[in-house]
Amino acid sequence: MSKVDIKQLFEAGSHFGHKTSRWHPKMAPYIHSKRGGSHIIDLTKTVENLDIALGFIETAAAKGKQVLFVGTKSQARPIIEEVAKDAKMPYVNMRWLGGMLTNHKTINERVKHLKKLEERMDSGELANRYGKLEVQRFQEEIDSLNIVLGGIKNLNSMPGAVFVADIQVDSLAIKEATKLGIPTVALVDSNVDPTVITYPIPANDDAIKSVKLITEAVGEAAKKGGLAVKKAPVAKTEEKTVPVKTEEKK
Repeated sequence: MSKVDIKQLFEAGSHFGHKTSRWHPKMAPYIHSKRGGSHIIDLTKTVENLDIALGFIETAAAKGKQVLFVGTKSQARPIIEEVAKDAKMPYVNMRWLGGMLTNHKTINERVKHLKKLEERMDSGELANRYGKLEVQRFQEEIDSLNIVLGGIKNLNSMPGAVFVADIQVDSLAIKEATKLGIPTVALVDSNVDPTVITYPIPANDDAIKSVKLITEAVGEAAKKGGLAVKKAPVAKTEEKTVPVKTEEKK
Protein backbone atom coordinates (compact mmCIF):
# COMPACT_ATOMS: atom_id res chain seq x y z
CA MET A 1 0.00 0.00 0.00
CA SER A 2 2.82 2.37 0.85
CA LYS A 3 4.40 4.37 -1.95
CA VAL A 4 7.42 4.82 0.32
CA ASP A 5 10.14 2.31 -0.46
CA ILE A 6 13.44 1.38 1.17
CA LYS A 7 15.44 3.58 -1.20
CA GLN A 8 13.46 6.68 -0.22
CA LEU A 9 13.79 5.86 3.46
CA PHE A 10 17.54 5.27 3.06
CA GLU A 11 18.01 8.57 1.24
CA ALA A 12 16.03 10.34 3.98
CA GLY A 13 18.31 8.86 6.65
CA SER A 14 15.48 6.96 8.30
CA HIS A 15 17.85 4.09 9.14
CA PHE A 16 20.09 6.07 11.48
CA GLY A 17 19.39 5.28 15.12
CA HIS A 18 20.94 6.64 18.31
CA LYS A 19 24.15 5.66 20.05
CA THR A 20 24.07 2.03 21.19
CA SER A 21 24.40 3.20 24.80
CA ARG A 22 21.07 5.03 24.50
CA TRP A 23 19.02 2.29 22.91
CA HIS A 24 15.82 0.79 24.29
CA PRO A 25 15.96 -3.03 24.47
CA LYS A 26 12.39 -3.36 23.20
CA MET A 27 13.56 -1.89 19.89
CA ALA A 28 15.66 -5.03 19.28
CA PRO A 29 13.25 -6.51 16.68
CA TYR A 30 13.69 -3.38 14.55
CA ILE A 31 17.48 -3.09 14.73
CA HIS A 32 19.48 -4.24 11.71
CA SER A 33 23.04 -3.76 12.95
CA LYS A 34 25.54 -1.45 14.62
CA ARG A 35 27.77 1.01 12.85
CA GLY A 36 30.18 3.53 14.35
CA GLY A 37 28.77 3.07 17.80
CA SER A 38 25.19 3.70 16.66
CA HIS A 39 22.31 1.42 15.81
CA ILE A 40 21.04 0.99 12.26
CA ILE A 41 17.29 0.53 11.92
CA ASP A 42 16.05 -2.30 9.69
CA LEU A 43 14.25 -0.48 6.89
CA THR A 44 12.48 -3.63 5.73
CA LYS A 45 10.64 -3.53 9.07
CA THR A 46 9.99 0.18 8.55
CA VAL A 47 8.27 -0.48 5.22
CA GLU A 48 6.24 -3.36 6.66
CA ASN A 49 5.06 -1.37 9.67
CA LEU A 50 4.42 1.74 7.61
CA ASP A 51 2.16 -0.23 5.26
CA ILE A 52 0.12 -1.49 8.20
CA ALA A 53 -0.08 1.96 9.76
CA LEU A 54 -1.15 3.62 6.51
CA GLY A 55 -3.83 0.99 5.99
CA PHE A 56 -5.21 1.75 9.43
CA ILE A 57 -5.11 5.53 8.89
CA GLU A 58 -6.89 5.29 5.54
CA THR A 59 -9.57 3.00 6.95
CA ALA A 60 -10.14 5.27 9.95
CA ALA A 61 -10.45 8.35 7.72
CA ALA A 62 -12.76 6.48 5.34
CA LYS A 63 -15.08 5.91 8.31
CA GLY A 64 -15.27 9.66 8.80
CA LYS A 65 -12.87 9.74 11.74
CA GLN A 66 -10.30 12.49 12.17
CA VAL A 67 -6.57 11.93 12.56
CA LEU A 68 -4.86 14.28 15.01
CA PHE A 69 -1.30 15.14 13.91
CA VAL A 70 1.12 16.01 16.73
CA GLY A 71 4.68 17.31 16.49
CA THR A 72 5.83 20.13 18.77
CA LYS A 73 9.61 19.99 18.39
CA SER A 74 10.94 22.78 16.20
CA GLN A 75 11.99 20.77 13.14
CA ALA A 76 8.64 18.95 12.99
CA ARG A 77 6.33 21.95 13.46
CA PRO A 78 6.11 23.20 9.85
CA ILE A 79 5.84 19.64 8.51
CA ILE A 80 2.97 18.74 10.84
CA GLU A 81 1.06 21.94 10.04
CA GLU A 82 1.51 21.66 6.27
CA VAL A 83 0.57 17.97 6.05
CA ALA A 84 -2.41 18.24 8.42
CA LYS A 85 -3.83 21.27 6.62
CA ASP A 86 -3.43 19.55 3.26
CA ALA A 87 -5.30 16.50 4.58
CA LYS A 88 -7.86 18.75 6.30
CA MET A 89 -7.06 17.18 9.65
CA PRO A 90 -6.52 18.75 13.10
CA TYR A 91 -3.02 19.24 14.47
CA VAL A 92 -0.95 20.39 17.45
CA ASN A 93 2.48 21.72 16.57
CA MET A 94 3.34 24.35 19.17
CA ARG A 95 2.51 23.06 22.64
CA TRP A 96 0.50 20.15 23.97
CA LEU A 97 -1.78 21.41 26.71
CA GLY A 98 -2.40 18.86 29.44
CA GLY A 99 -5.93 17.56 29.02
CA MET A 100 -6.27 18.27 25.31
CA LEU A 101 -7.86 14.82 25.04
CA THR A 102 -8.59 13.72 28.58
CA ASN A 103 -10.17 17.07 29.51
CA HIS A 104 -11.67 17.73 26.10
CA LYS A 105 -14.71 19.54 27.52
CA THR A 106 -12.60 22.34 29.02
CA ILE A 107 -10.38 22.61 25.95
CA ASN A 108 -13.45 22.70 23.72
CA GLU A 109 -14.79 25.66 25.72
CA ARG A 110 -11.56 27.55 25.01
CA VAL A 111 -11.87 26.71 21.32
CA LYS A 112 -15.45 28.01 21.30
CA HIS A 113 -14.25 31.20 23.01
CA LEU A 114 -11.57 31.63 20.34
CA LYS A 115 -14.05 31.12 17.50
CA LYS A 116 -16.48 33.60 19.06
CA LEU A 117 -13.77 36.23 19.39
CA GLU A 118 -12.77 35.74 15.76
CA GLU A 119 -16.37 36.04 14.62
CA ARG A 120 -16.82 39.27 16.59
CA MET A 121 -13.55 40.64 15.23
CA ASP A 122 -14.34 39.74 11.62
CA SER A 123 -17.87 41.15 11.80
CA GLY A 124 -16.58 44.48 13.12
CA GLU A 125 -18.54 44.14 16.38
CA LEU A 126 -15.46 44.62 18.57
CA ALA A 127 -14.26 47.63 16.59
CA ASN A 128 -17.69 49.25 16.89
CA ARG A 129 -18.05 48.63 20.62
CA TYR A 130 -14.50 49.21 21.89
CA GLY A 131 -11.62 51.62 21.42
CA LYS A 132 -8.45 50.86 19.46
CA LEU A 133 -6.50 49.76 22.54
CA GLU A 134 -9.17 47.31 23.64
CA VAL A 135 -9.50 45.92 20.10
CA GLN A 136 -5.73 45.45 19.98
CA ARG A 137 -5.88 43.47 23.21
CA PHE A 138 -8.64 41.27 21.81
CA GLN A 139 -6.48 40.63 18.73
CA GLU A 140 -3.54 39.72 20.93
CA GLU A 141 -5.74 37.24 22.79
CA ILE A 142 -6.89 35.74 19.48
CA ASP A 143 -3.31 35.40 18.27
CA SER A 144 -2.20 33.83 21.55
CA LEU A 145 -5.05 31.30 21.55
CA ASN A 146 -4.44 30.42 17.90
CA ILE A 147 -0.83 29.52 18.63
CA VAL A 148 -1.96 26.69 20.90
CA LEU A 149 -5.51 25.94 19.76
CA GLY A 150 -5.58 27.06 16.13
CA GLY A 151 -4.86 23.58 14.79
CA ILE A 152 -7.71 21.89 16.65
CA LYS A 153 -10.47 24.37 15.82
CA ASN A 154 -11.89 21.76 13.42
CA LEU A 155 -11.55 18.84 15.85
CA ASN A 156 -15.21 17.88 16.02
CA SER A 157 -14.94 15.18 18.68
CA MET A 158 -12.45 12.59 19.89
CA PRO A 159 -10.05 11.72 17.03
CA GLY A 160 -10.06 8.24 15.54
CA ALA A 161 -6.26 8.17 15.66
CA VAL A 162 -3.32 10.24 16.89
CA PHE A 163 -0.12 10.50 14.83
CA VAL A 164 2.99 11.63 16.71
CA ALA A 165 6.34 12.55 15.16
CA ASP A 166 8.42 12.16 18.34
CA ILE A 167 6.99 10.18 21.26
CA GLN A 168 9.59 11.43 23.74
CA VAL A 169 8.87 15.09 23.10
CA ASP A 170 5.11 14.55 23.00
CA SER A 171 4.83 11.73 25.51
CA LEU A 172 1.80 13.40 27.13
CA ALA A 173 -0.15 13.12 23.88
CA ILE A 174 0.60 9.39 23.80
CA LYS A 175 -0.41 8.94 27.45
CA GLU A 176 -3.73 10.74 26.98
CA ALA A 177 -4.59 8.89 23.78
CA THR A 178 -3.70 5.55 25.38
CA LYS A 179 -5.77 6.33 28.47
CA LEU A 180 -8.80 6.99 26.27
CA GLY A 181 -8.21 3.96 24.05
CA ILE A 182 -7.43 6.06 20.97
CA PRO A 183 -5.07 4.20 18.57
CA THR A 184 -1.66 5.82 18.12
CA VAL A 185 0.64 5.89 15.10
CA ALA A 186 4.18 7.19 15.55
CA LEU A 187 7.80 7.13 14.50
CA VAL A 188 9.85 5.09 16.99
CA ASP A 189 13.58 5.70 17.08
CA SER A 190 16.09 3.28 18.63
CA ASN A 191 15.93 5.00 22.04
CA VAL A 192 12.19 4.59 22.77
CA ASP A 193 9.74 1.88 23.81
CA PRO A 194 7.74 0.91 20.69
CA THR A 195 5.26 -1.17 22.68
CA VAL A 196 3.44 1.97 23.93
CA ILE A 197 2.38 2.70 20.34
CA THR A 198 -0.47 0.91 18.59
CA TYR A 199 1.13 1.19 15.14
CA PRO A 200 4.88 1.87 15.58
CA ILE A 201 6.95 2.94 12.58
CA PRO A 202 10.67 2.31 13.27
CA ALA A 203 12.57 5.28 11.87
CA ASN A 204 14.86 8.18 12.67
CA ASP A 205 12.69 10.82 14.34
CA ASP A 206 15.37 13.53 14.35
CA ALA A 207 16.23 13.84 10.65
CA ILE A 208 13.90 16.34 8.98
CA LYS A 209 13.77 14.36 5.72
CA SER A 210 12.80 11.20 7.58
CA VAL A 211 10.04 12.91 9.55
CA LYS A 212 8.77 14.68 6.44
CA LEU A 213 8.72 11.53 4.27
CA ILE A 214 6.75 9.45 6.77
CA THR A 215 4.43 12.26 7.92
CA GLU A 216 3.52 13.03 4.31
CA ALA A 217 2.75 9.35 3.70
CA VAL A 218 0.41 9.35 6.71
CA GLY A 219 -1.17 12.56 5.45
CA GLU A 220 -1.79 11.07 2.02
CA ALA A 221 -3.45 8.02 3.60
CA ALA A 222 -5.70 10.28 5.68
CA LYS A 223 -6.55 12.34 2.62
CA LYS A 224 -7.32 9.26 0.56
CA GLY A 225 -9.61 7.93 3.25
CA GLY A 226 -11.32 11.29 3.51
CA LEU A 227 -11.97 11.35 -0.22
CA ALA A 228 -13.56 7.91 0.02
CA VAL A 229 -16.11 9.36 2.45
CA LYS A 230 -17.03 12.13 0.01
CA LYS A 231 -17.34 9.73 -2.91
CA ALA A 232 -19.43 7.20 -1.01
CA PRO A 233 -22.80 6.82 -2.76
CA VAL A 234 -25.89 7.75 -0.83
CA ALA A 235 -27.94 4.67 -0.11
CA LYS A 236 -31.19 4.67 -2.03
CA THR A 237 -34.34 3.47 -0.44
CA GLU A 238 -36.33 1.09 -2.54
CA GLU A 239 -39.88 2.12 -3.28
CA LYS A 240 -42.27 -0.46 -2.08
CA THR A 241 -45.38 -1.06 -4.11
CA VAL A 242 -48.47 -1.83 -2.14
CA PRO A 243 -50.70 -4.34 -3.92
CA VAL A 244 -54.18 -3.05 -4.60
CA LYS A 245 -56.87 -5.28 -3.26
CA THR A 246 -59.78 -5.93 -5.58
CA GLU A 247 -63.12 -6.61 -4.13
CA GLU A 248 -64.44 -10.05 -4.92
CA LYS A 249 -67.64 -10.11 -6.81
CA LYS A 250 -70.47 -11.74 -4.97
